[in-house]
Amino acid sequence: MKGVWHFFNGRREMIARGRALYFAASVAMVASLFGAKAEEGTAIPAGSKVYVAPMDGFETYMKAAFEKKKVPLTVVENKQDAQYELTGTATTQKAGAAKKILMGSWHSKEEASVQLTDLKSGVVVFAYSYHNENSAHGKRTSAESCAKHLKDAVKSQ
Repeated sequence: MKGVWHFFNGRREMIARGRALYFAASVAMVASLFGAKAEEGTAIPAGSKVYVAPMDGFETYMKAAFEKKKVPLTVVENKQDAQYELTGTATTQKAGAAKKILMGSWHSKEEASVQLTDLKSGVVVFAYSYHNENSAHGKRTSAESCAKHLKDAVKSQ
């Protein structure tokens, strides 16, 4: 009987995490559609200072991705020194037995959502959501995708 309760509790937890990620992704998507064009002067200048907020360990991957993808922004350790703040969430779901047996895939499911906010005006100037059913490198891949799209946003403005 203990196994059955463990299954349902695990399922409830998974559903709750999925709903939280869906909400964060929805907010990011709406922000990217409306926030970046809502006000004049929301361009992200190259060389701007960015504070990467704590994201349950995902911030470490984001900082490394900034370096690897050569994002033209300067990461600072104090929020007071920054012009922008990067916030977000990321989840990993390891492959279960069914996925391993039926699909032959040991890769994890990755989801991430980030947004860059102008600290002075409070306007969301960039938002991006990432989803991958078969990620070979986990959070690293998520962070690099987010960094790549942020780099494109800085370049294009």
